[in-house]
Amino acid sequence: MISSIFAPDSRFSKTVQTATPAVSTSTSSPGELLKAAEQAEFHVLVTTDKNMANQQNLKGRAIAIVVLGNSQWRIVQRHVRKIVSAVNPAQPGSYAEVEIPFQ
Repeated sequence: MISSIFAPDSRFSKTVQTATPAVSTSTSSPGELLKAAEQAEFHVLVTTDKNMANQQNLKGRAIAIVVLGNSQWRIVQRHVRKIVSAVNPAQPGSYAEVEIPFQ
């Protein structure tokens, strides 16, 4: 089960939801996380797992994946426009990477 916090953000054309799976993401497989997000009717999964596309068959998926090139919030928050540009056009089964420098 996914618990969601709805946080509308005018920069996104889609409603922004953050979620914490009932199963720890550190012990869940990427496939289990994708399945849980799809069952909760999420449209886009934003992650920093750069291996997601190699580990999962995205064809036929009901969710899009956007991978951030950096997981440090203090850096990521400076690149919201780039992230929005990847999330807004995302379609089911699509995959996009957002390059975010480590500086």
